Amino acid sequence: MIKSFNDYLVEEAKVAYFTFGRMNPPTSGHEKLLDMLAKNAGRNPYFVFLSQSQDAKKNPLDYSAKVKHVRKMFPRHARRVLINKKIRTAFDAASYLYEQGFKNLVMVVGSDRVREFKTLLDKYNGEKGRHGFYNFKNIQVVSAGARDPDAEGVEGMSASKLRAFAADNDFAGFSQGLGSMSNKDAKKLFVDVRNGMGIKEETVFKRHIELDPVSETREKFVKGELFEVGDQVVVKESEEVGTITHLGSNYVIVQLGEDKVVRKWLDAIEKLDEYVSSAEFVPSPTGGKRYSTLKMAEEPRTPQDPDIKDRKGSQPKSYHKGLSKAIKNRRDAQFKKQAKMRDDDPKAYKPAPGDKTSKTKPSKYTKAFSKMYGD
Repeated sequence: MIKSFNDYLVEEAKVAYFTFGRMNPPTSGHEKLLDMLAKNAGRNPYFVFLSQSQDAKKNPLDYSAKVKHVRKMFPRHARRVLINKKIRTAFDAASYLYEQGFKNLVMVVGSDRVREFKTLLDKYNGEKGRHGFYNFKNIQVVSAGARDPDAEGVEGMSASKLRAFAADNDFAGFSQGLGSMSNKDAKKLFVDVRNGMGIKEETVFKRHIELDPVSETREKFVKGELFEVGDQVVVKESEEVGTITHLGSNYVIVQLGEDKVVRKWLDAIEKLDEYVSSAEFVPSPTGGKRYSTLKMAEEPRTPQDPDIKDRKGSQPKSYHKGLSKAIKNRRDAQFKKQAKMRDDDPKAYKPAPGDKTSKTKPSKYTKAFSKMYGD
């Protein structure tokens, strides 16, 4: 009987395309393999099976973690990445697809493994074994157009090369082999690979341009001991005051005013508190918002009051002379409140607690008011 056109369509739909790989870890080379698999499949279904081997040397990711990372790295193919703990080899995968009703099989692999898989799949076609049973009408193994990204060696961006980067804690080199994976997901993959290799995880990644490794400034920065988002800092060159909004690898982003944002190296800025401890405020000639310029004082660091020296900021001993500790605390609190006020706000120069009852040194704000408006 002559087959109808619909019969031909049904038979064509029974062709399964698949690949089987370690992907430990997945790389940009695997993405090319999966793209070629999808291209060869056309409108036919295609499947991605992953091995379940795990060891510290060559297979640091466990099966579940690997499936998760592959799906995140290649979202276009995520639905085609199967998770089935019964499928441990390419022959298990062939038996599974045969059970699903497919009559023809096409496997897509790296160019250096075409002959190997063609020989083995043909050998067990129609033969029962530990893998189960399959008996396809036709089996093809086609090249993805490049070497197998799971192969050992350093050619190309292989999985072995990424494991070497992970072992060296080189996140910059590692991330270059991950295609378009987000930085957050890339770091998670990096950590999982290192953990699987039995390497104690570190919070410092080698990424982008680095300062001299002997730099104490950089070492403090990467440990989180130098700056934090939200810190007020002074740009040394211009003496402008701003707030850190982002921490880079060896730089920070600083917000200066409402419309000005700058990128500064670590040695170009200093925390406002530390800067002010050896400086004095000079009123801004333009008034307006309190982005006063700062002028370095030539005098040595001012002696600090022992009662409140642990409070944030500078606590000059001369400002609190003859006062009780309670009044000193209130006095300091008012100074900090006034520092946030506008230059043209009279409240910014209101006498602090203790000014009327003790012979204290006028505050820097009182001095500034006197210079601008007189006594």
